[in-house]
Amino acid sequence: MRLLIVGSLDGHITAAGKIAISRGAKVAHVDDVDQAMHALRNGQGADLIMFDVALDIQRMIECLRNERINIPVVACGIGTSAETAVKAIKAGAKEYVPLPPDAELIAAVLAAVTEESSALIFSDPAMRSVLKLADQVAPSDASILITGESGTGKEVMARYIHAHSRRASKPFISVNCAAIPENLLESELFGHEKGSFTGAIARRIGKFEEANGGTLLLDEISEMHPRLQAKLLRAIQERVIDRVGGSQPVKVDIRLLATSNRDMQDEVRKGNFRDDLFFRLNVMALELPPLRQRPGDIAALAEHFMKKYAEANGVHITTIAPEVMDMLRAHEWRGNVRELENTMHRAVLLAQGTVIGPEAIMLTGGRGIPVSALQAQAAAVVPASASAKAAAGVTSALVGRTVAAVERDLIIDTLQHCLGNRTHAANILGISIRTLRNKLKQYNEEGIPVPGAHGESDHMPAA
Repeated sequence: MRLLIVGSLDGHITAAGKIAISRGAKVAHVDDVDQAMHALRNGQGADLIMFDVALDIQRMIECLRNERINIPVVACGIGTSAETAVKAIKAGAKEYVPLPPDAELIAAVLAAVTEESSALIFSDPAMRSVLKLADQVAPSDASILITGESGTGKEVMARYIHAHSRRASKPFISVNCAAIPENLLESELFGHEKGSFTGAIARRIGKFEEANGGTLLLDEISEMHPRLQAKLLRAIQERVIDRVGGSQPVKVDIRLLATSNRDMQDEVRKGNFRDDLFFRLNVMALELPPLRQRPGDIAALAEHFMKKYAEANGVHITTIAPEVMDMLRAHEWRGNVRELENTMHRAVLLAQGTVIGPEAIMLTGGRGIPVSALQAQAAAVVPASASAKAAAGVTSALVGRTVAAVERDLIIDTLQHCLGNRTHAANILGISIRTLRNKLKQYNEEGIPVPGAHGESDHMPAA
């Protein structure tokens, strides 16, 4: 993992960097926002930024956003000032780390960024055969096309291949071709020179150059515009790119991986994807089976996600009830591994005691709406008239109350259920932690008691 430290904080943040190095991170250090942006524009990539709150964190976040550089920022400050932490998070920081640094806290932050980047959990024979093939081709420099439904773990497979290649010590750079507008993707991939277009305020290295010596993943490549496909073909064939507005070709040395959730041969037949580019990418093809076709993986993945989120949320959960495992195996998993992960995350938050029972399971219904297992069972046996009466009773209890009051009670009750843990409550409510904090601040200002978390007072400090 690559860590960029911005600022000094009297040497404390440097100490955090040393801890990160001891945990296997590659650390770079700059003094201010301008130096940080210069480094990032010129190909010194980063997976995480640790930022001194004594500097202008709002400007840092805005600079990253304006230049479409997606790197999480963790704010660092001396002491545990709640006001400083709230201000940093409002500015866009993902988290606040107090200094002097705690080794375990720094390790946890690094783990949160790099977790499961190249780990594959499986036990089903269908997945085992795919992984065997991946192990065979990983040491080579051959381009690989990884296909499969959304949520099957295509990017995880790509990271696994990189981690087991000869380029493992070099950068792994990922670009989501579907998330970037076509008029910006060219600059994102190949870079640009200063003044080459409106907004090009400085020279910027593209992802091809940033990945030089390592691996470049083009995620959802089937969404790439045909015009860019031609430029990509040249880059693959000749290992040469042209920056937007540049006059000199730039040589690159990369291993190219690509993913898609579409049938690529069908896309070629339809004329949506160049056949010559397809054959260049498809030196080796890996198709990840959907979760419903690898039922042997469900139990292993469920156990893994249970342990992961139990540890992350500080709860003691050790077992998944047998009836729950039966329900998981019977579910269709249209969202594949990603849906299973979300289901187990919810289950950890909702579980009573040390065992995940049916009451904690919310499976996704046909319209993408989470439905608890108990609700699903009840729906099969309760007459429609009874359901209507129950719904009427719930509705009548809300009559005469404002939406704001109902929302407030729901938030407070959920927070109490989570023993004051803001992160857990936000996950259950389906809102961002920032939105939750703003709501709690409002309630505090109105004189409404807010459940404290881990020894916090009932009243939040003013932001």
